[in-house]
Amino acid sequence: MLKEVNHPANKAKRTFGQKAADVISHVAGSWTFIIFLLIFLVIWMAINVAAAINKWDPYPFILLNLILACLTAIQSPIILMSQNREVQRDRIRAEYDYAVNKKAEREIRELKEDIKEMKRSLKLRS
Repeated sequence: MLKEVNHPANKAKRTFGQKAADVISHVAGSWTFIIFLLIFLVIWMAINVAAAINKWDPYPFILLNLILACLTAIQSPIILMSQNREVQRDRIRAEYDYAVNKKAEREIRELKEDIKEMKRSLKLRS
């Protein structure tokens, strides 16, 4: 039996990790996140370039590069997990569509047979 894609029970079956991956990929894949990250990077560089004393990350911003590399290393697999879940949902939808199409095809064949039978019976009467 095919699973209903949008059935509430399917959403309840998600684990904590799956829910977290969906939320993180939703946030990290938004323009809001990209703009926030760009503003953060500009502020970080401006403060470190302008500060004459107590530069915590002088040019070429090694600490900033480390933070961005860690962000990427953590974020990439999480986004891939979320995409894998979307692929699973798409596969279920495709199976459901296929089953509906096969049923419609059977019904159309039956209707065609009924129409042929009706034509034969009309010809016999004439």
